[in-house]
Amino acid sequence: MGSSRTEKMGNRTGLAGFIDRLRYHEASRQGLGLLLLLVCAYFTVPAGEPRIFVGFALAVVGQVWRIYAAGVIHKNRQLASTGAYSLVRHPLYLGNFLILVGFAIAGGNLIVLAVVALFFLFYYPAAIRYEDHKLETIFGDEWRNWSRNIPGMFPTGLKWQSNPDSEWSARQSLLRNGELVYTIFEIGAAILLWYRAAG
Repeated sequence: MGSSRTEKMGNRTGLAGFIDRLRYHEASRQGLGLLLLLVCAYFTVPAGEPRIFVGFALAVVGQVWRIYAAGVIHKNRQLASTGAYSLVRHPLYLGNFLILVGFAIAGGNLIVLAVVALFFLFYYPAAIRYEDHKLETIFGDEWRNWSRNIPGMFPTGLKWQSNPDSEWSARQSLLRNGELVYTIFEIGAAILLWYRAAG
């Protein structure tokens, strides 16, 4: 499970190797992330409309951010370094964080919030290490020069750098990079959360 990723980052054996294989397995991370949206919705605490509105607002910001970032990235073919990528190296991960934390806040269940926190601590440091390693291997000095002062997932400044040669593409974002499917899924999870909170 995820052996090629694990081998690139160090092939440990035993329990440590099993944990590595879990942490570097991309399908598990993505699948569990989507499942956690449903967990947030199903175990939501009834009532609390202000909490729900705040959480949904965060989630909307996160998904809009993902849609924007995904519209200028051509994976493994061209290094994205401007726009969202001038603030953080992995803007899609930042979007995921805002979406999941937003749903956890909207749900108002502290146990689920703790599970969401553990999910990020378990998967995302490993995902960032792997992606950085892969991009450095592909793009070499171009990646090193760009990434030197760019944080991984959370912006430490607002030095936005636009690039007129890298136009945002709805087709690239919504269809090729799958953001339309993610958006529909999140809307469905939000409807479920609202229904459970009202019940």
